[in-house]
Amino acid sequence: MKHVTLPGGEVVPSMGQGTWKMGERAERRSEEIAALRAGVELGMTLIDTAEMYGDGAAETLISEALGSVRDQLYIVSKAYPQNASRSRLAGACEASLKRLGTDRLDLYLLHWRGSVPLAETVEALEALKSAGKIRHWGVSNLDTDDMEELVAAGGDGCVTDQILYNLVRRGPELDLLPWLAEHNIPVMAYSPVEQGRLSTHPALDKIAAEVGATPVQVALSWTLRQDGLIAIPKASSVAHVRENRAAADIVLSDAQLATLDAAFPRSRHRRPLEML
Repeated sequence: MKHVTLPGGEVVPSMGQGTWKMGERAERRSEEIAALRAGVELGMTLIDTAEMYGDGAAETLISEALGSVRDQLYIVSKAYPQNASRSRLAGACEASLKRLGTDRLDLYLLHWRGSVPLAETVEALEALKSAGKIRHWGVSNLDTDDMEELVAAGGDGCVTDQILYNLVRRGPELDLLPWLAEHNIPVMAYSPVEQGRLSTHPALDKIAAEVGATPVQVALSWTLRQDGLIAIPKASSVAHVRENRAAADIVLSDAQLATLDAAFPRSRHRRPLEML
């Protein structure tokens, strides 16, 4: 598996594990715990979550599944925009730390932009970093103009922008991805297979047959082709985790990439950053 170097020199795997909607159904709990553990064993040690996911249920699941191997993990969590103020962010962070059963977050993100000024959020994040509660901070769902405002507000410490990016969500390629690359800020791509909806398409089916993979693996491999990008697919079963991990070893040819470009054309006009 490729790795990505974050600003500051820390190295993380190019594929992590997402946890959206995990930890919310008791009958799936043991299977989800097994999936998270299998992913870590396969090198997918970056775990992404958020206080929003099941009102903290995903964070609690991570603690139960992976608490014994905490020091092997790179844990990412996200704060609601209404909590991203001087008065509320520290409390939100403490609640996430308690649910995760840890004394620090490796990376803490603003989940999306709200009414709190970015300068205030940066100040609150930097205070948490100084206090040792978080090691790094970043943002999620911020578009190019938002990122420019963030940097102007003192946000040079941002180490990632987590965005919706996959074969059918190529809008960021026009300006956001080049801007992030220019500023040495890695991309973290959520829903890299469009929540499983990229499971069938004639172009994906054709390439999957050529490389001996599934259409979903081809779509995930396409997302991972780009240097400086971390994908965080969710998998609720061990079999699905193994399928995702195998996608990281697929190398698509120039001809196959051209086929996908034709089937899923890149955007010609700028559009606002999409969210799920």
